[in-house]
Amino acid sequence: MLHRIRLLLLAVLIGLALPLVAQEEESQSWYEVDALNAGLGPAPEELDRSTPRSAMRAFVELSDEGNFAAAQHMLNLNALPPERQAEAGERFAQQLYQVIDRRVWLDWSGLPARPDALVESGSSSNPQAGQVRRDLGIKLFQLNGRAYEIRLARYKAPTGEEAHWLFTPQTVEDVPALHDAYGPRAFERHIPDSLQRELGALRIWEWIGLPVMVVTLLALGWAVKNTLDAASGRLRRPFLKTAAERASVPLALFVVALVAQTVLELAVSFSGPVTAVVQPLFVVVMTTAVGIAILRVIDAVLDRVTQRYVGEIDDARNLDKRELYTSIYALRRVIVLLMVGFAAIFVLVQLNLFESLGITLLASAGVLTVLLGIAGQAVLGNILASLQIALAKPVRIGDSVEFEGHWAYVESIFYTFMRLRTWDERRIIVPVKYFVSRPFENWSVKDARLMKTVRLWLDHAADAEVLRETFETLAKDLDGVIEPESLACFVTDHNEHGQEITCYVMTPDPSTGWEVEMRLREQLLAFIRANHPDWWPRERVIGGRHVPDSD
Repeated sequence: MLHRIRLLLLAVLIGLALPLVAQEEESQSWYEVDALNAGLGPAPEELDRSTPRSAMRAFVELSDEGNFAAAQHMLNLNALPPERQAEAGERFAQQLYQVIDRRVWLDWSGLPARPDALVESGSSSNPQAGQVRRDLGIKLFQLNGRAYEIRLARYKAPTGEEAHWLFTPQTVEDVPALHDAYGPRAFERHIPDSLQRELGALRIWEWIGLPVMVVTLLALGWAVKNTLDAASGRLRRPFLKTAAERASVPLALFVVALVAQTVLELAVSFSGPVTAVVQPLFVVVMTTAVGIAILRVIDAVLDRVTQRYVGEIDDARNLDKRELYTSIYALRRVIVLLMVGFAAIFVLVQLNLFESLGITLLASAGVLTVLLGIAGQAVLGNILASLQIALAKPVRIGDSVEFEGHWAYVESIFYTFMRLRTWDERRIIVPVKYFVSRPFENWSVKDARLMKTVRLWLDHAADAEVLRETFETLAKDLDGVIEPESLACFVTDHNEHGQEITCYVMTPDPSTGWEVEMRLREQLLAFIRANHPDWWPRERVIGGRHVPDSD
């Protein structure tokens, strides 16, 4: 009996607690307020403020009609005294509409159509999936070092009315500052009302003004480039002239983008769709133009430092000069990487993309990793291999190498490939990653000297001592031979057909060594042909069969 009484009491307590829990859950779906816009009077009955999408649609449609007396009911004016709400509400509604019309490209599909603004994304990577919301950010602005936001929130007064989605009091407070920064400009006040009407996504005057603005900017860019080219022609120092010529195009682009940005800030303000595209474009153009101009000026300075070696660099230059040239190429690559990284971060900060992209990038990190691993593997691998060569220097600009049967000089080392110049002036383009993953001979790793060999196959009757004396005499009289004390000539092999005699000579570099080797071989063959023709390899036939030549 006592057990049944306990169960009955537990059921009663649960029954009493459930409404409280439900009420607590409902209260998390809106903000409780004592009153809502008490100074405005009742809102129009046809005004739909039940969902974020319907509230925003009602505000835009009423503002398009110029009915700001009704549109002000979409604002939470509770921060204002009731006696001021009716006087200030219409002005704030009009100013907010002008800011949204010019600076916000509304994503209607992204605005929730549910009263509770439930996050309907079923992705497991979204921690907010399945949660209800009582406020929603529309657009965040950075202005004079401060953040200003257009935001909707859900409010409910204890009068039994339904909860409504309205622009927050903080948004209303930020409206004057946003309107001063992004509202209509001086030029627009002089545009006739007939041209202010909308035609498609833009107003009529915008369809006329955009082509005129594009043509004017192109003409301005052409004039700026010609002016910079003319000014560069008056410079006396060659490297300054080169730097100015190379930087003229990006600087002209920068001036054009800067002028266009200034015009949009001071004279005219286009609609949201145009602003959403044009403003980021101008930021990207200005950042890219400045970066390219700086890189071209740096290139001109570096070219000035190494202009004595351009096109002539090979292993005949001393080691310090070749290492300097390689280091300059490495410096260029590092500068480019730093400039690209800085420009990307600057653009993201200027366009406030970190806030909107941060969660997305984290959520899709796995997908990005896979895409970069597949699509960018070759490019990233070559860039890392290029930096590896720049730091470790297993090969330098101007080194003489033998790579896959080709004797060539390393002419250039770029981000993703190397350019090798063969002795006969051909160019071999090799991916950097492929080059460093294959064995190669670096004949100039310490210095350019190279020991060349001259091999001759002769009959066993050939006198090695006579040939050695002749070789030393010829080599000492030949230009391009260094370290005569290192001259040597030996019998290095023999078989039933004859003997191999190899002569060794030191040369200052591979190019000279190749020529020395050819000349010595010609002269030794001419000596044998004129004085000892019996030294040529021979075969004898005895009794109808071949037998090896013998003494």
